[in-house]
Amino acid sequence: MRLGSPVPHKRARIEIIPLIDIMFFLLASFMMVSLSQTHMKGIRVNLPAAVGPPPSGVKDFVSVKVLEGNAVFFDNQYVPDDQVLPRLFGLHRANPGIKISLSATPMAMYGDVIGVLDKIRISGIQKVGYQIRAAGGVTQTGPAPPAPPPPSP
Repeated sequence: MRLGSPVPHKRARIEIIPLIDIMFFLLASFMMVSLSQTHMKGIRVNLPAAVGPPPSGVKDFVSVKVLEGNAVFFDNQYVPDDQVLPRLFGLHRANPGIKISLSATPMAMYGDVIGVLDKIRISGIQKVGYQIRAAGGVTQTGPAPPAPPPPSP
């Protein structure tokens, strides 16, 4: 006859989490010991400093502004109307790939801006950009438009 034990029979279990903790601790310990045993030796090297190309006297970008009264400014410098075309020819001769940024004030006449644009094209400059701004602060001179009728209930 077989008698049972009053103590319940348990199967043995292997806990994996403490085993992982111990393995990470051993790995970290061996890495620290191996790193402390190597001696870092190197050769001193004088690396060159980064130096950009020397600035050339050739301009590659010019800002042209047209103000009211046909006043033309090249890079915020006033140029009389009879000197605009020779100045453009000189810029094109110095750098055939020069870029022009053309802008105008809201009070400048349309014909004046087109005249400057024609002079730019005559001089042979091909790369022209236009600075366009939204009309801000422009007031309406006529009567205000009528308000829409209220919705009917």
